[in-house]
Amino acid sequence: MERKLKVGLVGGTGMVGQRLMTLLQDHPWFEVTMVAASPGSAGKSYAEAVRDRWKMSQPLPERLAGLTVQNAERVSQLAEMVDLVFCAVSLPKAATGQMEEAFAKAETPVISCNSAHRLTPDVPMLIPEINPEHLALIDWQKKRLGTKNGFIAVKPNCSIQSFVPPLHALRELQPARVVASTYQAISGAGKTFADWPEMVDNVIPFIPGEEEKSEIEPLKIWGAVADGQIAYATAPVITTQCIRVPVTDGHLATVFVSFAKKPDRETILERWRSFQGRPQALGLPSAPRRFIHYFDEEDRPQTRLDRDFENGMGITVGRLRQDTLFDYKFVALSHNTLRGAAGGAVLIAELLRAEGYLSAKA
Repeated sequence: MERKLKVGLVGGTGMVGQRLMTLLQDHPWFEVTMVAASPGSAGKSYAEAVRDRWKMSQPLPERLAGLTVQNAERVSQLAEMVDLVFCAVSLPKAATGQMEEAFAKAETPVISCNSAHRLTPDVPMLIPEINPEHLALIDWQKKRLGTKNGFIAVKPNCSIQSFVPPLHALRELQPARVVASTYQAISGAGKTFADWPEMVDNVIPFIPGEEEKSEIEPLKIWGAVADGQIAYATAPVITTQCIRVPVTDGHLATVFVSFAKKPDRETILERWRSFQGRPQALGLPSAPRRFIHYFDEEDRPQTRLDRDFENGMGITVGRLRQDTLFDYKFVALSHNTLRGAAGGAVLIAELLRAEGYLSAKA
């Protein structure tokens, strides 16, 4: 592989941007050379811009602390500085979508952590182990945008990352109906307990937009590429509840599922044990060696104990048992700012590079 690709972080001062900064500081394929944020942060060093709001447990990467924060609104100027950008801005959806498309039209690929283009028909929304074939959309998207190299790829909402992978490993068994309730950490809202004290000793049974995303996004991920867009899957039928709980990191889901024909328990466990995806086959740097791990213990997975499985990039599952209304029920857990956000975006970029969709600008 040639030189490291030059990477820009747009929205680099927020929680997901900070996480991206820590993940990319020593990456073997990518090098952060530009960070951009709102005009209010522009002109400051990165260390200055995040001094009072660094939310990571790791220290600020010393090598990147001196980067001068650029104005994220100057898209054409920023696009000339890098080979690709990760976008994690906190803007209204329409403005985010316009910014991402502007970078793409400036021949700079965008890996987005935002929701603006998740349901855009020719934009691949990727969990790399599950739907790498959706990369085929990129050629169609380039035709629409009139670009040679520029495109957008996006990661799904963090709420679905716990329950979609274990269901995907069972797709050949034809899951037909799913009820999933997600118990989501406060970092999913970009918060810590220090800046959201109202969450201490509290549960909020509503997260705006999460249930709609949790029900429709899996059907795009499980859909098929047809004439330059995704024909959404029609099964399983999914209904969800999304609840904010007083946990720092980690989204846990309780899942009820019925199948077209009920499989035996050992068949389900074997599918989870043996499942591997394209990132594992390619040996991508951020790919977990084991994507899905099942715990036999009755009280696992636990958020604090298990969210960091495989450096936060693996999915843990437990408590598979028969149900009185559905065929089976189980519990699943993912790390929402790693697998569900920044880490998932980095893994998408690695897949794009390995499959020939990213290259250094001349």
